[in-house]
Amino acid sequence: MSSGGKAGVGGAGAIVIVLIAMFLGVDPAQLLGPGGIDGQSTGESSQTLTAADKAAGEFVSVTLADTEEIWTSVFATQLNRKYTPTTLVLFKGATQSPCGGASEATGPFYCPGDRKIYLDTGFFTTLGTRLGAKGDFAAAYVVAHEVGHHVQDELGILGKANKIRAQVSERESNDISVRIELQADCLSGIWAREAAQTLGTIERGDLEEAVEAARQIGDDTLQRNAGQRVQPHTFTHGTSEQRSRWFLIGLKSGMIVDCDTFSNNDL
Repeated sequence: MSSGGKAGVGGAGAIVIVLIAMFLGVDPAQLLGPGGIDGQSTGESSQTLTAADKAAGEFVSVTLADTEEIWTSVFATQLNRKYTPTTLVLFKGATQSPCGGASEATGPFYCPGDRKIYLDTGFFTTLGTRLGAKGDFAAAYVVAHEVGHHVQDELGILGKANKIRAQVSERESNDISVRIELQADCLSGIWAREAAQTLGTIERGDLEEAVEAARQIGDDTLQRNAGQRVQPHTFTHGTSEQRSRWFLIGLKSGMIVDCDTFSNNDL
Protein backbone atom coordinates (compact mmCIF):
# COMPACT_ATOMS: atom_id res chain seq x y z
CA MET A 1 0.00 0.00 0.00
CA SER A 2 2.90 2.21 -0.66
CA SER A 3 4.93 3.83 -3.40
CA GLY A 4 8.46 4.93 -3.80
CA GLY A 5 11.78 4.18 -5.39
CA LYS A 6 13.16 0.67 -5.48
CA ALA A 7 10.70 -0.53 -2.88
CA GLY A 8 7.69 0.64 -4.85
CA VAL A 9 4.67 2.38 -3.32
CA GLY A 10 3.27 -0.33 -0.85
CA GLY A 11 5.28 -8.45 -6.94
CA ALA A 12 8.54 -13.97 -11.28
CA GLY A 13 5.94 -14.77 -13.30
CA ALA A 14 4.66 -16.31 -16.53
CA ILE A 15 2.05 -14.26 -18.30
CA VAL A 16 -1.34 -15.86 -18.02
CA ILE A 17 -3.25 -13.21 -19.95
CA VAL A 18 -5.31 -15.83 -21.76
CA LEU A 19 -6.57 -17.28 -18.47
CA ILE A 20 -7.35 -13.84 -17.09
CA ALA A 21 -9.15 -12.96 -20.32
CA MET A 22 -11.19 -16.15 -20.21
CA PHE A 23 -12.81 -15.32 -16.92
CA LEU A 24 -13.18 -11.64 -17.75
CA GLY A 25 -14.72 -12.53 -21.08
CA VAL A 26 -12.60 -10.10 -23.12
CA ASP A 27 -9.93 -10.11 -25.77
CA PRO A 28 -6.52 -10.72 -24.09
CA ALA A 29 -5.10 -7.74 -25.97
CA GLN A 30 -7.48 -5.51 -24.05
CA LEU A 31 -5.79 -6.42 -20.78
CA LEU A 32 -2.38 -5.08 -21.75
CA GLY A 33 -1.01 -1.56 -21.83
CA PRO A 34 -2.18 1.59 -20.07
CA GLY A 35 -5.38 1.14 -18.17
CA GLY A 36 -5.36 -2.63 -18.48
CA ILE A 37 -4.52 -5.59 -16.31
CA ASP A 38 -1.44 -7.75 -16.67
CA GLY A 39 -2.15 -11.20 -15.24
CA GLN A 40 0.87 -12.98 -13.82
CA SER A 41 1.48 -16.13 -11.79
CA THR A 42 4.54 -17.76 -10.26
CA GLY A 43 5.04 -19.66 -13.47
CA GLU A 44 4.40 -23.06 -11.89
CA SER A 45 1.92 -25.29 -13.71
CA SER A 46 0.30 -26.11 -10.36
CA GLN A 47 -0.73 -22.50 -9.96
CA THR A 48 -4.33 -22.38 -11.07
CA LEU A 49 -6.90 -19.65 -10.77
CA THR A 50 -9.54 -20.37 -8.16
CA ALA A 51 -13.07 -18.97 -8.08
CA ALA A 52 -11.81 -16.39 -5.58
CA ASP A 53 -8.99 -15.40 -7.93
CA LYS A 54 -11.47 -14.96 -10.76
CA ALA A 55 -13.77 -12.88 -8.60
CA ALA A 56 -10.81 -10.70 -7.60
CA GLY A 57 -9.89 -10.20 -11.25
CA GLU A 58 -13.41 -9.21 -12.21
CA PHE A 59 -13.66 -6.85 -9.25
CA VAL A 60 -10.40 -5.00 -9.85
CA SER A 61 -11.13 -4.69 -13.57
CA VAL A 62 -14.35 -2.82 -12.80
CA THR A 63 -12.72 -0.67 -10.13
CA LEU A 64 -9.79 0.18 -12.39
CA ALA A 65 -12.13 1.17 -15.21
CA ASP A 66 -13.97 3.49 -12.82
CA THR A 67 -10.71 5.17 -11.77
CA GLU A 68 -9.75 5.74 -15.40
CA GLU A 69 -13.06 7.42 -16.21
CA ILE A 70 -12.98 9.55 -13.09
CA TRP A 71 -9.37 10.72 -13.23
CA THR A 72 -9.62 11.45 -16.94
CA SER A 73 -12.51 13.78 -16.12
CA VAL A 74 -10.87 15.33 -13.02
CA PHE A 75 -7.60 16.02 -14.86
CA ALA A 76 -9.53 17.67 -17.71
CA THR A 77 -11.75 19.84 -15.52
CA GLN A 78 -9.35 20.75 -12.70
CA LEU A 79 -5.96 20.73 -14.46
CA ASN A 80 -6.84 21.11 -18.14
CA ARG A 81 -4.55 18.21 -18.97
CA LYS A 82 -4.70 14.59 -20.10
CA TYR A 83 -4.60 11.68 -17.68
CA THR A 84 -2.62 8.59 -18.70
CA PRO A 85 -4.05 5.51 -16.93
CA THR A 86 -1.94 3.04 -15.01
CA THR A 87 -1.77 -0.72 -15.56
CA LEU A 88 -2.58 -3.16 -12.77
CA VAL A 89 -0.55 -6.36 -12.49
CA LEU A 90 -2.76 -8.99 -10.89
CA PHE A 91 -0.56 -11.88 -9.79
CA LYS A 92 -0.90 -15.12 -7.86
CA GLY A 93 1.77 -16.12 -5.36
CA ALA A 94 4.72 -13.91 -6.28
CA THR A 95 6.11 -11.84 -9.11
CA GLN A 96 8.85 -9.31 -9.87
CA SER A 97 8.72 -5.60 -10.61
CA PRO A 98 11.35 -2.90 -11.26
CA CYS A 99 10.79 -1.99 -7.60
CA GLY A 100 11.67 -5.49 -6.40
CA GLY A 101 9.83 -8.69 -5.60
CA ALA A 102 6.21 -8.79 -4.55
CA SER A 103 4.02 -11.31 -2.80
CA GLU A 104 0.87 -11.35 -0.71
CA ALA A 105 3.05 -10.49 2.28
CA THR A 106 4.27 -7.22 0.71
CA GLY A 107 0.76 -5.95 0.12
CA PRO A 108 -0.39 -3.93 -2.91
CA PHE A 109 2.00 -1.26 -4.16
CA TYR A 110 2.58 1.17 -6.99
CA CYS A 111 5.94 0.95 -8.76
CA PRO A 112 7.16 4.22 -10.35
CA GLY A 113 9.73 2.18 -12.30
CA ASP A 114 7.10 0.88 -14.71
CA ARG A 115 4.12 2.96 -13.54
CA LYS A 116 2.14 -0.17 -12.65
CA ILE A 117 0.18 -1.32 -9.61
CA TYR A 118 0.95 -4.78 -8.22
CA LEU A 119 -1.77 -6.71 -6.42
CA ASP A 120 -1.87 -10.34 -5.27
CA THR A 121 -5.16 -12.19 -5.79
CA GLY A 122 -5.10 -13.31 -2.16
CA PHE A 123 -4.96 -9.80 -0.76
CA PHE A 124 -8.72 -9.32 -0.62
CA THR A 125 -9.01 -12.29 1.73
CA THR A 126 -6.23 -10.89 3.88
CA LEU A 127 -7.94 -7.51 3.97
CA GLY A 128 -11.08 -8.96 5.48
CA THR A 129 -9.85 -11.82 7.65
CA ARG A 130 -6.58 -10.53 9.05
CA LEU A 131 -6.89 -6.75 8.81
CA GLY A 132 -10.55 -6.51 9.70
CA ALA A 133 -11.47 -4.35 6.70
CA LYS A 134 -14.42 -6.20 5.21
CA GLY A 135 -16.64 -5.49 2.20
CA ASP A 136 -16.19 -4.95 -1.50
CA PHE A 137 -15.71 -1.23 -1.16
CA ALA A 138 -12.92 -1.67 1.35
CA ALA A 139 -11.08 -3.55 -1.39
CA ALA A 140 -12.01 -0.88 -3.95
CA TYR A 141 -10.55 1.77 -1.65
CA VAL A 142 -7.21 -0.08 -1.63
CA VAL A 143 -7.13 -0.15 -5.44
CA ALA A 144 -8.10 3.54 -5.57
CA HIS A 145 -5.35 4.36 -3.06
CA GLU A 146 -2.71 2.76 -5.29
CA VAL A 147 -4.14 4.59 -8.30
CA GLY A 148 -3.73 7.71 -6.15
CA HIS A 149 0.01 7.06 -6.15
CA HIS A 150 -0.10 6.93 -9.95
CA VAL A 151 -1.91 10.27 -9.94
CA GLN A 152 0.93 11.64 -7.79
CA ASP A 153 3.38 10.24 -10.34
CA GLU A 154 1.45 11.87 -13.18
CA LEU A 155 1.64 15.21 -11.36
CA GLY A 156 5.38 14.91 -10.70
CA ILE A 157 4.84 14.84 -6.94
CA LEU A 158 5.96 11.27 -6.32
CA GLY A 159 9.30 11.60 -8.10
CA LYS A 160 10.23 14.79 -6.27
CA ALA A 161 9.23 13.37 -2.89
CA ASN A 162 11.19 10.17 -3.38
CA LYS A 163 14.25 12.10 -4.52
CA ILE A 164 14.21 14.05 -1.27
CA ARG A 165 13.61 10.87 0.76
CA ALA A 166 16.84 9.42 -0.61
CA GLN A 167 18.81 12.41 0.70
CA VAL A 168 17.54 12.75 4.27
CA SER A 169 17.56 10.79 7.52
CA GLU A 170 15.35 7.75 8.07
CA ARG A 171 13.03 9.68 10.37
CA GLU A 172 12.65 12.51 7.83
CA SER A 173 12.15 9.96 5.05
CA ASN A 174 9.40 8.31 7.07
CA ASP A 175 7.70 11.67 7.56
CA ILE A 176 7.71 12.30 3.80
CA SER A 177 6.39 8.78 3.22
CA VAL A 178 3.47 9.50 5.56
CA ARG A 179 2.64 12.64 3.56
CA ILE A 180 2.78 10.64 0.31
CA GLU A 181 0.42 8.03 1.69
CA LEU A 182 -2.04 10.47 3.23
CA GLN A 183 -2.23 12.38 -0.04
CA ALA A 184 -3.02 9.10 -1.84
CA ASP A 185 -5.78 8.52 0.72
CA CYS A 186 -7.15 11.99 -0.03
CA LEU A 187 -7.02 11.32 -3.77
CA SER A 188 -8.89 8.07 -3.25
CA GLY A 189 -11.53 10.16 -1.47
CA ILE A 190 -11.88 12.29 -4.61
CA TRP A 191 -12.40 9.09 -6.58
CA ALA A 192 -15.08 7.93 -4.14
CA ARG A 193 -16.89 11.28 -4.38
CA GLU A 194 -16.95 11.19 -8.17
CA ALA A 195 -17.97 7.52 -8.22
CA ALA A 196 -20.93 8.36 -6.00
CA GLN A 197 -21.99 11.52 -7.83
CA THR A 198 -21.30 10.73 -11.47
CA LEU A 199 -21.26 6.95 -11.73
CA GLY A 200 -23.82 6.18 -9.07
CA THR A 201 -21.86 3.09 -8.04
CA ILE A 202 -21.37 4.00 -4.38
CA GLU A 203 -23.79 4.06 -1.47
CA ARG A 204 -23.41 5.38 2.09
CA GLY A 205 -22.56 1.93 3.42
CA ASP A 206 -19.77 1.68 0.86
CA LEU A 207 -18.19 4.89 2.11
CA GLU A 208 -18.31 3.63 5.67
CA GLU A 209 -16.43 0.50 4.52
CA ALA A 210 -13.75 2.66 2.95
CA VAL A 211 -13.31 4.80 6.06
CA GLU A 212 -13.10 1.66 8.20
CA ALA A 213 -10.50 0.18 5.82
CA ALA A 214 -8.42 3.34 6.17
CA ARG A 215 -8.63 3.03 9.95
CA GLN A 216 -7.65 -0.64 9.98
CA ILE A 217 -4.43 -0.07 8.00
CA GLY A 218 -3.15 2.88 10.02
CA ASP A 219 0.39 2.37 11.32
CA ASP A 220 -0.66 2.65 14.97
CA THR A 221 -3.44 0.09 14.58
CA LEU A 222 -1.21 -2.35 12.68
CA GLN A 223 1.53 -2.10 15.31
CA ARG A 224 -0.93 -2.48 18.16
CA ASN A 225 -2.64 -5.48 16.55
CA ALA A 226 0.76 -7.09 16.06
CA GLY A 227 1.36 -6.84 19.78
CA GLN A 228 3.98 -4.13 19.37
CA ARG A 229 4.48 -0.85 21.14
CA VAL A 230 3.25 2.05 19.02
CA GLN A 231 6.29 3.93 17.72
CA PRO A 232 5.28 7.10 15.81
CA HIS A 233 8.82 7.74 14.52
CA THR A 234 8.59 4.49 12.51
CA PHE A 235 5.27 5.36 10.84
CA THR A 236 5.37 5.35 7.03
CA HIS A 237 1.66 5.56 6.20
CA GLY A 238 0.04 7.58 8.97
CA THR A 239 -2.22 6.84 11.92
CA SER A 240 -5.70 5.38 11.60
CA GLU A 241 -7.19 8.78 12.40
CA GLN A 242 -5.03 10.54 9.82
CA ARG A 243 -5.75 8.02 7.07
CA SER A 244 -9.51 8.11 7.54
CA ARG A 245 -9.51 11.92 7.92
CA TRP A 246 -7.59 12.57 4.72
CA PHE A 247 -9.85 10.17 2.82
CA LEU A 248 -12.80 12.21 4.08
CA ILE A 249 -11.11 15.48 3.08
CA GLY A 250 -10.92 14.28 -0.51
CA LEU A 251 -14.44 12.89 -0.32
CA LYS A 252 -15.95 16.17 0.87
CA SER A 253 -13.86 18.51 -1.30
CA GLY A 254 -13.35 16.66 -4.56
CA MET A 255 -10.46 19.02 -5.34
CA ILE A 256 -6.86 17.94 -5.93
CA VAL A 257 -5.59 21.22 -4.46
CA ASP A 258 -7.12 20.33 -1.10
CA CYS A 259 -5.05 17.14 -0.93
CA ASP A 260 -1.77 18.99 -0.42
CA THR A 261 -0.35 17.12 2.57
CA PHE A 262 3.13 18.50 1.93
CA SER A 263 2.23 22.10 2.79
CA ASN A 264 0.04 21.12 5.72
CA ASN A 265 1.70 21.16 9.15
CA ASP A 266 -1.33 19.58 10.82
CA LEU A 267 -1.64 16.12 9.38
